[in-house]
Amino acid sequence: MVPRYARPEMTAIWSAENRFRIWFEIEAHATDALADLGVVPKEAAKALWDWWATNPVIDVPAIDAIEAVTKHDVIAFLTWVAENVGDQARFMHQGMTSSDVLDTCLAVQLTQAADILLADLDALLAAIERRAREHKLTPTIGRSHGIHAEPVTFGLKLAQAYAEFDRCRTRLIAARADIATCAISGAVGTFANIDPRVEEHVAAKLGLSVEPVSTQVIPRDRHAMFFATLGVIAGSIERLAVEVRHLQRTEVLEAEEYFSPGQKGSSAMPHKRNPILTENLTGLARMVRSAVVPALENVALWHERDISHSSVERFIGPDATITLDFALGRLTGVIDKLLVYPERMQKNLDRMGGLVHSQRVLLALTQAGASREESYVLVQRNAMKVWESDGALSLLDLLKADADVTAKLSGEELTALFDLGYHLKHVDTIFARVFGK
Repeated sequence: MVPRYARPEMTAIWSAENRFRIWFEIEAHATDALADLGVVPKEAAKALWDWWATNPVIDVPAIDAIEAVTKHDVIAFLTWVAENVGDQARFMHQGMTSSDVLDTCLAVQLTQAADILLADLDALLAAIERRAREHKLTPTIGRSHGIHAEPVTFGLKLAQAYAEFDRCRTRLIAARADIATCAISGAVGTFANIDPRVEEHVAAKLGLSVEPVSTQVIPRDRHAMFFATLGVIAGSIERLAVEVRHLQRTEVLEAEEYFSPGQKGSSAMPHKRNPILTENLTGLARMVRSAVVPALENVALWHERDISHSSVERFIGPDATITLDFALGRLTGVIDKLLVYPERMQKNLDRMGGLVHSQRVLLALTQAGASREESYVLVQRNAMKVWESDGALSLLDLLKADADVTAKLSGEELTALFDLGYHLKHVDTIFARVFGK
C-alpha cells in the first residue's frame, strides 16, 4: 500500500488493530456458542466479553513481540489475550484451527472493503449520470479505430460508461455475497473437535454465511472471483480514463480535466495542461489487475490446505482494495469537474467536409435503385477527394456535381441526407434503457 494512493477509511480495514479486533470477535463468539453447548464454562465467555467491554488498547507491538518467539501469529494473539483476560482465556479456541480465524477474518475484511467500493461506485454513477444528462444532446463525433465515424452525443458516451459501471456494481454485489463466508470447522474441516453449530453462531454474528465444505480453508475460487471482479472494475476505470485522455489531446480538445488555480503542468513548459489524473488512473488500474492472476493461482492448494495463498493475500487484499477505492474516488472527481467544450466538438464534427454522413448517402442510393456495390463506389470516390483535401472540399457539393449520383438522387434529397439530427433521433430511447423512464 502506497500512502499517496490510499484513503483512510479503506486503509483502516487492513490495519493490525482492525484485524485483531475481528480475531477477538470470532474467538469470543465461538466461545459463547461453546458455552451454550456446555463444552466450556459460561464464565469463560463472560470473562472475554467483560474484558472487551473495557475497550482495551490493542497492543500490536506486544503481540508482534510474542510472535517473534512463537513464529505463529494466531498463537501470539491468543497468548496476549490470555495475559490480559486471565485463567478463563484457556477455553478460547477450543477445537478450532488457525485458518478458522484467519479465513473468517479475511472474509469480514473483504466484505467491509466491498461495502466501501459499492459506495464509491454509487458516487461515480451519480456523477456520470449528472454529466450524461447535462450533455444528452451535445453532438460530437463518434470514432472507430480512432478515425471519425458518425455523429453521437457526449451524453451517449457517458451513458455507455454508466451502463458499464452499473454492471460492475452488480458483479461486485455478487462477489461480496460469494466471499462473505465463515469457516469454523477445525483441522481439515471435519468438525471432529467442534460442533457445526458453533460455526453457524459465529457466521450469524458476523453477518456471514456458512461455508458448506471448508477443508480447513475456505476454497479460494471465491477469492479468485472477488479479485477478478475488482480487475474488471479497474478495466472499466481505465476505459473511461483513456477516453478522457484522448479527448484532451491538443488536436482534439473536446474535453479536459479540471485545471485548478495555481496548478502547474510542467516543470519546463509553463503552457502545459496535462491529463495527469486519468494517466494516473491507467497506472492504478494496472496495479489492481495485477492481483487477479495471483488470486487465480491461489485456487490450487495442496490437499485440504497449505499456506501458499497466505502471503499472496496479505499483499493483494490491502493493495487491490485500497488502490481501487482511491481510483474510483479519483475518477468521480474527474467526471464531476470535467471541462466539456461543445464548440470544439462541433468544429471537429464538421472538420472533414461532411464525410460523417457517407453511410446515409450509401443507403439512400441503394433505396433509389443502385446496387450496393455501385452505391459504395459512387460515395467512396467522392469521399476520398474530401479525405485527401483534409476536409477542404465538401462531400455534399461533390455529390451534387456527380452526374451518376444526381441521376439517382436530387439535390434536395442529398441535402436532406446531411441532417445531423437524424443521427440523434434515438438518444431518448438509449437513455431510457440506461437510466430508466
